[in-house]
Amino acid sequence: MPGRPSLARKVAGFGLIGLGVLGTVLPILQGILFMALGLFVLRDQYDWARQGMTKLHARWPRQVEGVEALEARMIGWCRQQGERLRRLLP
Repeated sequence: MPGRPSLARKVAGFGLIGLGVLGTVLPILQGILFMALGLFVLRDQYDWARQGMTKLHARWPRQVEGVEALEARMIGWCRQQGERLRRLLP
């Protein structure tokens, strides 16, 4: 398995995929969206998820790049907040 194993990412990813499966039969959930987000979360954990993301990127390149950019901004923001917290606490 590529990437660092992370139980939290696996639980979140499989939970999103499960919501996606429910969303394919329930009219109130966007099934494809949840499945795509689940693949996005699991892409560093499993090869099959990475291959799925490659297919999604081929189909919707701007949307996938937008989600990746959002992830990068969120990681940067979290790091900034962590640094601010470290400066406040001696």
